[in-house]
Amino acid sequence: MPAAPTRRLAAAVTVAACVGAQAVPAAAATGSENEVSRGVTIPAFYNPPAELPSSNGALIRSEHLPLALSLPGLDGPLPGTATRIMYRTTDSNGKPAAATGAYIEPSAKWRGPGPRPLVALAPGTQGQGDQCAASMGLEHPLRVNGQTLVAGYEDLAIYRLLAKGVAVVVTDYIGLGATDRLHTYVNRLDEAHAVLDAVRAARALKDTSVTRDSRVGLYGYSQGGGATAAAAELQPEYAPDVTLSGTYAGAPPADLTATTKAIDGTDLVGALGWSLNGFLQSDPELRSIADKHLNDKGRAALKDLSTACVGDAILGYSSKKSSTWTKDGKSLEEIIQAEPRLQEFLAQQRIGTMKPQSPVRVATGVHDNLVPHPQARQLAADWCGRGAQVTYKAVALPDVGRALINHFGPLLTDQGPAIGWLTDRLSGEPAGNGCAELPSQR
Repeated sequence: MPAAPTRRLAAAVTVAACVGAQAVPAAAATGSENEVSRGVTIPAFYNPPAELPSSNGALIRSEHLPLALSLPGLDGPLPGTATRIMYRTTDSNGKPAAATGAYIEPSAKWRGPGPRPLVALAPGTQGQGDQCAASMGLEHPLRVNGQTLVAGYEDLAIYRLLAKGVAVVVTDYIGLGATDRLHTYVNRLDEAHAVLDAVRAARALKDTSVTRDSRVGLYGYSQGGGATAAAAELQPEYAPDVTLSGTYAGAPPADLTATTKAIDGTDLVGALGWSLNGFLQSDPELRSIADKHLNDKGRAALKDLSTACVGDAILGYSSKKSSTWTKDGKSLEEIIQAEPRLQEFLAQQRIGTMKPQSPVRVATGVHDNLVPHPQARQLAADWCGRGAQVTYKAVALPDVGRALINHFGPLLTDQGPAIGWLTDRLSGEPAGNGCAELPSQR
């Protein structure tokens, strides 16, 4: 199998091209069998082959995945047995792409009606380095080596679902884990496709308890909430064979223009770099805009962030302003307002323009000013206006004055109710519709 380009070389090509610098020659863009990202060796499993299968969701390869947090049990290891997977999906340009992830077969019995259900879990923001992939977080929940800080915080939601007897498939999205390209952070099509194709890949695995009759749900918060929201509304067109019983979309960044403004200057300003890197990869026409505005500091930040995880970004970029990355001192928000092509690209990323055909639950913290509460609430209202079956939950927690805590607090406090709501849908219980109550909620 030909070796895939390394993450660092791929990032160098992308960033160099976007600012008009000399790119790394194509002949040099070949990596060793095992990539090393910030001192972490990425297993050769994550190098995609040169040719991919023809159908979306087709398994490319699989192998046993050791779970770091596992105990022996009477019915097998607790909470279950994991399999690392690579599967084919399609990116926002209609091109085939490899995505990785993990399937976990729970040891707990499913107590509801019908065969064991399946939930596709879309992780929240992990970063852009391959070492940040959620599937690796199941094997290594915490990595601290002086070059990177990785925390597998999605493991809690995964294990809570497994404890209910629900099978879980976790996607790493496109380019997060798979070493042939950068992760296209918050690209709604890339993420939605990766989520839906993860369901298809899980169904294709042998020797599991998931069947074609298993009910399917989607679960995600923050970046993951945007991914599941996009997947829910794209499912009828992209994956009509994947019937959904319910979708949880927590704190979804449905409007990236509003989210960009909110994130700037906060603990998670590094996410702006991940967004820009992904946008430049998805749409090369935007590179002239980047070349026009980015200064040396901005170029260096994008290159550095292309291999960074959340912990790295918080430690290295907390409270920074995007205006320090530009030649004219304009913020990213101001550049968006001045560049129609960038406005057009972000408008294409807007979630809420299509009607989900299955029940959805949208939850957002009322004081979330990182992924702003108003734009997440607007997503629920937009779906209601299109006749969707929506449950909306405004999570009321005190405003602690710190954007990151205001954002992640609801992730923890609403996780139990969210999983309970989704488990009810997987049991066949009707969801009801809360759209009539939505206008009075704040």
